[in-house]
Amino acid sequence: MWWLLATRRVAFRVLAACLAFVPAMVFGVLGVNKYYGYYQTWGAMRADLTQQGAGAASGIPDIRLAGDSRSGTLDGSRSHLKTAQRHGYLMRLTVTGRRSHLTRTVYVYLPPQYFQPAYRAYRFPAIELIHGQPGVPQAWINVLEVTHDFDRLLAARRAQPAVLVMPDANGGLAISLQCLNQVGGPQDLTYLAVDLPGEIARQLRVAPPGRAWGVAGYSEGGFCAANMALRYPHRYGFAGVLSGYFAPLDNQLAGSGVPVSPFGGDDRLREQNTPFDELLNLPRTTVIPRFWLGAGSADRQVVADTERFWQELRPRQPDAPLMLNPGTGHSVKTWRALDSPMLSWATPRLAHAAQQAAVRPVKTATVADRRRVAG
Repeated sequence: MWWLLATRRVAFRVLAACLAFVPAMVFGVLGVNKYYGYYQTWGAMRADLTQQGAGAASGIPDIRLAGDSRSGTLDGSRSHLKTAQRHGYLMRLTVTGRRSHLTRTVYVYLPPQYFQPAYRAYRFPAIELIHGQPGVPQAWINVLEVTHDFDRLLAARRAQPAVLVMPDANGGLAISLQCLNQVGGPQDLTYLAVDLPGEIARQLRVAPPGRAWGVAGYSEGGFCAANMALRYPHRYGFAGVLSGYFAPLDNQLAGSGVPVSPFGGDDRLREQNTPFDELLNLPRTTVIPRFWLGAGSADRQVVADTERFWQELRPRQPDAPLMLNPGTGHSVKTWRALDSPMLSWATPRLAHAAQQAAVRPVKTATVADRRRVAG
């Protein structure tokens, strides 16, 4: 009988260890959630942690639009088209960068107007939405509910239609690349600022990169938005920074527990990717994207950094908005309060740029053009 008792004790210890791990994991998540206010419901937490719940189609839809709203199909279905014409359409793509050679998951939201006959020849403006870290692109949908909020703004005519592009900015939950080109590693900035906008414009009815494109993000994604806009001012017309920072930190690479410098010790590269410095070093004649800044008023260090950047920005953009949400900190409550006013401010300006581009198209040099010039 002693062996049976010993076996039971071992089994009990294994079971106890497993049962202890589950609440430890849950309470760890809840501890983070208590600080960031990330999940408003248990369903949102489950959907985000399991990377489900976004309800996205797995490819680009086949749209057949007729001359009026009473005919046409989406993927062969009239009812699917009618639903998209009312509520828009969310899809999940896998996009490989031609220059960076990175392959990432990208969620794309097409607004209801994308499926309406009146817009059949319109190339929509687009906004890249960059998540924080740790985070995943569908957090914009499951947690911040940006597509729901945008639908509501469009229905109330408080925003103009735009395509929302939500990429996986890091390539994994435990990875932090800050949308930078890692020396000797992933070329994340190239993927997000060059490859992805080009691919989206090729595959969808979206304006080419330029003044009709915007980039916005929260927390680490806010740093991404500021840096991407200043590194590529000709590829963006708008940048939204929600609780962002303006000087890069160390990166966290896949399979490594040690933070590493993104720049391999190169101070020149660090300065070129520090928005505080970039803004001061860019020639005054350089036209930079229009900035929209926001933070929670209780997020003291972020507020101080944002106000410093805002002051540096004012000689170029004296009317740049700065919105401080009363009483909130570095949390989803802040970002949910800020995303609607940001979209209401940005989308009419992006739509105006898209309409101007349609009237006066700008010729973009192709690879063949550049080779002919070089030859």
